[in-house]
Amino acid sequence: MSVSLLAELAAICGPGGVLTEQRDLEPYLTDWRGVFHGAALAVVRPADTTAVAACVRAARAAGAAIVPQGGNTGLAAGATPLDLDRAVVLSLSRMRNVRWLDALGFTIALDAGCVLADVQGAADSAGRFFPLSLAAEGSAQIGGLIATNAGGTAVLRYGSMRALVLGLEVVLADGRIADGMRALRKDNAGYDWKQLFIGSEGTLGVITGAVLRLFARPAHRATALLGIDSPENAVAAFAEVQEALGEALVGCELFSELAVGLRLAYAPELVRPLAPHPWYLLVEAASSLPGLREGAEQALALVTERGYASAGVMAESSAQALALWEWRESIAENERRTGPSAKHDVSVAVSAIPSFLARAHDAVGRNHPEARVLAFGHVGDGNIHFNVLLGPGDCAEAVNHTVHSVVRDFDGSITAEHGVGRYRREELALQRGPVEMELMRAVKRAIDPADAMNPGAVLASD
Repeated sequence: MSVSLLAELAAICGPGGVLTEQRDLEPYLTDWRGVFHGAALAVVRPADTTAVAACVRAARAAGAAIVPQGGNTGLAAGATPLDLDRAVVLSLSRMRNVRWLDALGFTIALDAGCVLADVQGAADSAGRFFPLSLAAEGSAQIGGLIATNAGGTAVLRYGSMRALVLGLEVVLADGRIADGMRALRKDNAGYDWKQLFIGSEGTLGVITGAVLRLFARPAHRATALLGIDSPENAVAAFAEVQEALGEALVGCELFSELAVGLRLAYAPELVRPLAPHPWYLLVEAASSLPGLREGAEQALALVTERGYASAGVMAESSAQALALWEWRESIAENERRTGPSAKHDVSVAVSAIPSFLARAHDAVGRNHPEARVLAFGHVGDGNIHFNVLLGPGDCAEAVNHTVHSVVRDFDGSITAEHGVGRYRREELALQRGPVEMELMRAVKRAIDPADAMNPGAVLASD
């Protein structure tokens, strides 16, 4: 049966469209962190939506599981085929066409395999701006970003991926194509079914195309790094800057001295932008209107006068702004180079960030004294990556339980933007009530009754 299925998939995808050699499969079977390793019959790389639908029908008829995969940059093992007897990884990497771009309508339609950086470039070439920004933008694909409802560093201003999607094209679990590639800002005609697939992590179908919102390209930017003594001061500083700059405030990122120290350990030639502080706050504002820099300077002066920040530096050029952002964007890679860690992508109410950080630090210190906390994240939307560098005797699962127990006490979420995948699946059942869990299972049964799409991700297989 496997031989027959592989032959059928090869006929659908054409030369180079089906990978079966182990050396070719390996990059698709290991997650970005190198922690999870899976197995598959093959990796298929269809070139268009019709071929995706044919692959799904063929795999379904042969009783094989289908694991959709974008750029494989996820942090929850949602695209890694674990514990599956017969899995076909369906990669969208060959589907990279921009179908159309409407500069007047501020919209773009594209294949799901388009890489985020290319989408940003296409928008920029048309004098427009696509705001989603994250560390993996050179490899993360639009389909995967939609499937995980990616967030990034500009959610404060533009929202998560869910807010940027106007229309979707999806191949369903039975191989039919749902074509909702509409560029409508307002549409109240029945259920908004595309919302089910945004954040579904490939468990309901395969996202093959999307219509996305574009924005006016900001003519002015202001980027600053502040030295902060405490998370309390960071939240207070954020509130002051938000009040002063309003919708011009794009991002407000918090990270610790440990993050700075790790980067200097791997790049000792770098010069610190500020003297050492317990915490740092990276602030960015953007606007099409003049006067932004002056307004940002006044806001930051007020923050300093009120004692929320004890030092600060503002970028004088785009190059300096990028250099400041690199202190934030390099954290995940430096963490990976340091050794094993337990990653936590949690969210709490913005005003509760200081209390959560204190409680979670204390809990980790009591239960895992050899571990080091590397906390950073998006102050403006309450999303904290409370990562823990593991000590020699630490178990990642035990650390997860410690941190997520604190999250539960704050009525927070165990995944703000990375998704549930397989990594957080068991914890999800502890964080959500039985009615909420049954709602999710009901949706899964209705759309994928055979549990063929990414089984074991988000929800345990029946």
